[in-house]
Amino acid sequence: MVNLVEAQKPLLHGLMKMAGIRPTTVELEPAGTSMSFWVPAETLPKPNKKKKPSNKQPLKPKPVVVLIHGFAAEGIVTWQFQVGALSKEYSVYVPDLLFFGKSCTGNTDRSPTFQAECLAAALAKLGVTRCTLVGFSYGGMVAFKLAELWPDLVEAVVVSGSILAMTESISEAELNRMGFKSSSELLLPTSVKGLKTLLKIATHKKLWFPDRLHKDYLEVMFTNRKERSELLEALVIAKQNPDIPNFTQKIHLLWGENDQIFTMEIAQQMKEKLGDKASYEGIKKAGHLVHLERPCVYNRCLKRFLASVYADGVDHK
Repeated sequence: MVNLVEAQKPLLHGLMKMAGIRPTTVELEPAGTSMSFWVPAETLPKPNKKKKPSNKQPLKPKPVVVLIHGFAAEGIVTWQFQVGALSKEYSVYVPDLLFFGKSCTGNTDRSPTFQAECLAAALAKLGVTRCTLVGFSYGGMVAFKLAELWPDLVEAVVVSGSILAMTESISEAELNRMGFKSSSELLLPTSVKGLKTLLKIATHKKLWFPDRLHKDYLEVMFTNRKERSELLEALVIAKQNPDIPNFTQKIHLLWGENDQIFTMEIAQQMKEKLGDKASYEGIKKAGHLVHLERPCVYNRCLKRFLASVYADGVDHK
């Protein structure tokens, strides 16, 4: 029987290509580590085509925006409504973090720091020297770590539904509030019922899909379960009051006001801790999956912030 989610991938890939991005794979050290990416088509070599001389002035490079996905889906599934909205004015890069999509490693390190190291190395190999990161949920934690460790690479950060660090106390309190014993139980469902529960918690407006679609989604999107469970375990740190990094970048917290996983109150507390460099913006009638629930509003807010970062370099009409 055809998997309905898998069958939709060619359509999604076609939409990404219409938006001007193409798939590629970046091989990294240590050996056995590779990251799959969707990158601007013009950055990829064109085989067997001689470059014709041109009198045209080269176009000014677009600012680079890197979209970093969360835990329940790979890159272009997570950001399917954002790529087209951004690609006219920005060079959009969409990675798959390790153990998502086709990205993999033989290394046993499962920390967000290792994810950030691999992402920084991959961006360097792709020729990216400066960018803005947009991170959702787990991807937001990786974005924070990347901004902390590579300030020369990261111009600004936009984060939705995430926190700086997952302490034992935060993890326990949030899971107890939602009625789960572990992060894996919440974020790595094994049944249609479990996936329905996750979607119910992650969205403001209750969505209905047939059970078969839920089953097909489980088969396609929840691969590498052992490794992803280890990623969740590596997120939790024992230190209850971790030091707040001295970020040099602008940080924008773009939140669904009805987020039940990382609430609006958590976002506002984080803004206070981050200080003057941080700003907060809430989107009404949206939950954790704010970028999927209210993509038009999310995109307007995101583009407005990006315009403030690149005020001199992008024509925003």
